[in-house]
Amino acid sequence: MVSVKRPDLLPDPGLSREEMESLQREIADEAVFENDLSFDPAVITEGPLSMPGEEPPLVAGVDQSFLDDRAISAIVVSRGGEVVEQVYAVTDLSIPYIPGLLSFREGGPIVDAFEELSAEPDLVLFDGSGRIHFREAGIATHMGVVFDVPSVGVAKSLLCGTPVDATDDLVEGARVPIESDADVTAPNGTVIGHAVQTRQYESGSQSINPLIVSPGHRVDADAATDLVLALTSGYKLPEPTRRADAYAEEAKSLLDA
Repeated sequence: MVSVKRPDLLPDPGLSREEMESLQREIADEAVFENDLSFDPAVITEGPLSMPGEEPPLVAGVDQSFLDDRAISAIVVSRGGEVVEQVYAVTDLSIPYIPGLLSFREGGPIVDAFEELSAEPDLVLFDGSGRIHFREAGIATHMGVVFDVPSVGVAKSLLCGTPVDATDDLVEGARVPIESDADVTAPNGTVIGHAVQTRQYESGSQSINPLIVSPGHRVDADAATDLVLALTSGYKLPEPTRRADAYAEEAKSLLDA
């Protein structure tokens, strides 16, 4: 089971907004936006190993679906593209969505799901932001620090920060650095993540928007992007979060039957 390493930083939805934001600043101070991985990123794969004898790490994807006022938090753990374990937890939601405070709405349900998990992931990908956050403490950073696990945020839209170049019609595999600006606590010009084109249509008549990838904890911005690209196979979403999304929807359909 993945154990909570920093119970003092668990998301408490009963805090005031000022207290939540203060806790996020503390989390950002504790976060490590440099590489501290227990594995060689070169062995990350969604398929058979290219070098015999090497074992890819356990990678978890985390996503949620919602049913009435409940969150269904799903975690799917895989190794080399093979699912090792999948769990979910159902938790009542106590506060609405507030931009910048997502982890206080969804963090508790995610913690509940981790309590059901037997495997100990070497890397966790979250559906949401990491360092690309007003106080550098999106849900991937918050959960990464709480569990002290390398983590990456994979968001579908940009919360804050400024891309250094246009992000429209990027070719597959392209990345555009996103820098901090006046809305972010990091010094202006700090690269806090990337817009990443994981998939693109061959025809120029249509275009797929890039994902917004940022380090959560114990990963830097470049490595976060490299890992996401290595874990993407034919779809826009990286496989870990794509599997978690599908499992969350499967669990929702069972509960709603």
